Parts: sequence; structure tokens; C-alpha cells
Amino acid sequence: MDIPDLQKRLRSFAAERAWQPYQTPKNLAMAMVVEAAELVEIFQWMTPEESQGIAQDPLKHQHLGEEIADVMLYLLQIADHTGVDMAAAVERKLALNAIKHPVA
Repeated sequence: MDIPDLQKRLRSFAAERAWQPYQTPKNLAMAMVVEAAELVEIFQWMTPEESQGIAQDPLKHQHLGEEIADVMLYLLQIADHTGVDMAAAVERKLALNAIKHPVA
């Protein structure tokens, strides 16, 4: 996955629709939370076992992928609009998590 290319494509998509005035970090974060809620809604009434077997239902699995993609696309846009290097931020966070949660 080429993150800079995705961000470029998202910028073009927004520009073609004249959405730039609305795509502030605040608005993008709020939209991402709405999409995250839609992701949670998929699992809302499932048992833990049902949630683990979601890939067995093609329609639910496709819906799950769409909601995960929505959340990710908004995250990429937030990073792009705020100048956060996603790859560097993820690597840094993984390293910090390894320090915070060492292997016993």
C-alpha cells in the first residue's frame, strides 16, 4: 500500500468535488468517528465467537471491509492535512509500545 499515493488520490477526489473548505482536521476527525461507530455497529449484537467468524458471511465481511476502509481513508486524510508522516508515526508508536509493554 502506497500511503502518499493514496493521500494524493484522496486530495484529487476532494478537489474534484470542491470539498477542500470542509476538510479541516476537526471535520475529518469527526467524520472518522462516525465511520468508526458504523464499524462497531457491525459487531454490536454479536457474541465474541460470532465476531471471530465474520469472514464466513460474505456480505457481512464485505461490509466490514468497507467500514474499515472508511476509517482508514479518514485517518489518511487527517494525517495529510496535518503533516503527519503516517509510516513514521506508526513505526514510532510500535517502538514506544514495545517499551511500554515488554515481553515478560
